[in-house]
Amino acid sequence: MNTQTPAREAFEKYLRRENCRITPERFIILDEVMESEGHFDADELYILLKQGGKKVSRATVYNTLELLLDSGLVLKFRYGENQSRYEKLHGRAHHHHLICLSCGEIIEFTNEKFNKLATEICEKNKFKPNTTSFQVYGTCEPCQQL
Repeated sequence: MNTQTPAREAFEKYLRRENCRITPERFIILDEVMESEGHFDADELYILLKQGGKKVSRATVYNTLELLLDSGLVLKFRYGENQSRYEKLHGRAHHHHLICLSCGEIIEFTNEKFNKLATEICEKNKFKPNTTSFQVYGTCEPCQQL
């Protein structure tokens, strides 16, 4: 079975529910995102698609990333004025992030204490989470040396 099938099904279901057009370009972008490892920005994704011979516009990449964000298939990190990076949520192990505000480096880490705390807070507030992500914004070690 194709590992992307659940993501494709979830995205199609979301698009139908929101009365959005279901286009081949959106699924080309979804497939590329689901094959990615790590973090990327919209322009990097656009360039990767173009280098792979895919015919999608930059606007379609940006718009589809917003749909993927709204559908819960990707996570968006903002740092700086106009800088955002994305990562797929579907099929990835749960983790958290340290984000450098100087260079944009994103360091992933896991910590069961954070996971347990999030669960406790949700239970206390009778809140059902879809996903959790803990981010710490600051300065990485190499940037501290500058």
